[in-house]
Amino acid sequence: MKTEVAILGGGNLGSALAQGLARTKEAGSTYNVTVTRRNVELITHLEAENVSVTDDNIEAVKNAEIIILAVQPMQIESLISEIKPAIDPEEQILISTIAGVRDEEIAEMVGSGFQILRVMPNTAAAINQAMTCIEKTPHDEAEKLTVKLFETMGKTLLIETELMEASTVLGACGIAFFLRYIRAASQGGIEVGFHAGDAQLIAAQTARGAAALLLESGGHPEQEIDKVTTPKGCTIAGLNEMEHNGLSSALIRGIKTSFEMIDKMR
Repeated sequence: MKTEVAILGGGNLGSALAQGLARTKEAGSTYNVTVTRRNVELITHLEAENVSVTDDNIEAVKNAEIIILAVQPMQIESLISEIKPAIDPEEQILISTIAGVRDEEIAEMVGSGFQILRVMPNTAAAINQAMTCIEKTPHDEAEKLTVKLFETMGKTLLIETELMEASTVLGACGIAFFLRYIRAASQGGIEVGFHAGDAQLIAAQTARGAAALLLESGGHPEQEIDKVTTPKGCTIAGLNEMEHNGLSSALIRGIKTSFEMIDKMR
């Protein structure tokens, strides 16, 4: 028996979730996915991946067992008003990917009785490499189903409510931060002689390898850094120059600034 999933909001994140679910054999045999978007022509390409697309939110939620709210914060109130007559707390789980909107706020909009879970995935869900943080709730069964769903698209971590905004910055915004590093590294590669495509390939694969080393070993970054740095070598010279110019400080400050911005969005 397939679980019916409705993703309301086929923007970048909603589309990435649909693509990720469509990519895996497990997901393909377990979930039927429908994605909605006002301008439905922008998501018709998902139909080639066995994803149903529509501009009708009411139709999408009618038979859905899991409803993923993936719209912008400013759109949530009108979306809830639209689907409220068609959703049932006894039959459906509500999952929100909306930054800065607490589950209590959603509960006030939809009414009592709903199992509401906040999650924060990232766009790497499209290739089943997402990091998804899931808020701990008293809804044990719904939580298990949510973990199972998002584990098809990458790694998951259950976290406390007070860390949800921080997870948005570190995990979701973090995709952009790491991509900007890869872009900068590619530009450096061009400076030292590589063609642009080759420089990007080397930078991206090296970033993937660095991440894989940590995920496989569970070790600290400095342990792996020490394996590459030799006395009077080129690696330590480059690292020290980057630190003199504020690499670590800039990253930390950027993460903190993004975190502060979420408060302003509320």
